[in-house]
Amino acid sequence: MTTNVIHTSKQSSVVPMAIIAVLFFILGFATWLNGSLMPYLSQILKLTPFQGSLILFSFYIAVTFTAIPSAMLIKKVGYKNGMALGMTVMMVAGLLFIPAAKSQIFPLFLLAQLVMGTGQTLLQTAINPYVVRLGPEESAAARISIMGILNKGAGVIAPMVFTALILNNFTGTVGQALSQTQIDSMANSLILPYLGMALFIGVLALAVKKSPLPELAKEENSSSSLSEVKETLSHPNLALGVIAIFVYVAVEVIAGDTIGTFALSLGIEGYSVMTSYTMVCMVVGYILGSTLIPRFISQQKALSISATLGVILTLAILFVDTQSSIIANTVLVPLGGVQLPDVLLMIAFLGLANAIVWPAVFPLALSGMGKLTSTGSALLVMGIAGGAFGPMFWGLLSGLSSLQMGYSVMLPCYLFILFYAVKGHKMKKAIVV
Repeated sequence: MTTNVIHTSKQSSVVPMAIIAVLFFILGFATWLNGSLMPYLSQILKLTPFQGSLILFSFYIAVTFTAIPSAMLIKKVGYKNGMALGMTVMMVAGLLFIPAAKSQIFPLFLLAQLVMGTGQTLLQTAINPYVVRLGPEESAAARISIMGILNKGAGVIAPMVFTALILNNFTGTVGQALSQTQIDSMANSLILPYLGMALFIGVLALAVKKSPLPELAKEENSSSSLSEVKETLSHPNLALGVIAIFVYVAVEVIAGDTIGTFALSLGIEGYSVMTSYTMVCMVVGYILGSTLIPRFISQQKALSISATLGVILTLAILFVDTQSSIIANTVLVPLGGVQLPDVLLMIAFLGLANAIVWPAVFPLALSGMGKLTSTGSALLVMGIAGGAFGPMFWGLLSGLSSLQMGYSVMLPCYLFILFYAVKGHKMKKAIVV
């Protein structure tokens, strides 16, 4: 391994990758809890679709304000310390859910989500360059896919844990008028799980701080952070990559975190585990990505296929009968699964279309960035703010028409991803900004 990647050339990358894998799992677990939390709080606090979308908005909008400061902080304290600090902030966020649940004050939940998003941004900014630079650039998508399997695998588990620890005690409440006693009980049931998660993340932060994780090579400092951002954005493949990440995260979060709310509106009792269906499809997609890229298919080709599948599924979601259960009756029920409306399964299938996008766009956008890798990574991580605006537009459109038609906001997103796969990533000639 060359010295411009890791300080030591002899140390195996197995241990660093194992540590990073655990962190990706934690990121996934904390992130995809939102898919269960959003409809749960909507039920308790009687939120509109737009108000419910603010739960996701508060989580993801933190990226906009903290990505660049995170990159600057990491340059000062190093990648490993940046990871530990990110998890410490996430621990604080978990503790904030306790007073939010006790008081049932919606803005306090939003504050806890904002702090959680801040911690995740710092952690994301630190660990993604690690994966990219722990091996050859052309196989970076495969490595990120492996990390994604754990990240999205946590997304399968998190809703199940949420349901087992919290929702199982309140079966039969969907579509029913809740008494204040029931509301208090449902809100208080959030306290112990979030306390446990906060303590676990805190212990993990200390473990990472004391771990043998090697530091990435120091990058040259620019005289001005603003000029460095301008220089980074002058590379079209990076600038367009930021937009691609923005619209990708928008559709990923819509598919993963609104499916439970849609299921709740259709009277599905097990709405809190719906996110798991989307995440299972994403795990399948990541496994395919790690197996096929780059041996049998290029990053660019995989990205094109994913975007095309996203367009097809979105059109299907918009026009399928919400009462139809043909797919479930044909496939799931014979295999011992549950009967679900086809529209929910198609939303879940979006996970397959979304899986390859992040691991393909990230290395394509960072290609040839050199000393600007850290700032470029931070700008790409800022694209996670798409997770704030995608669901918000879905909520606004749902309020004006229907929850089903709200999914039309995904069409232009997938079309842009297709453009980036076909042409955008090839535009590398620097532009004077």
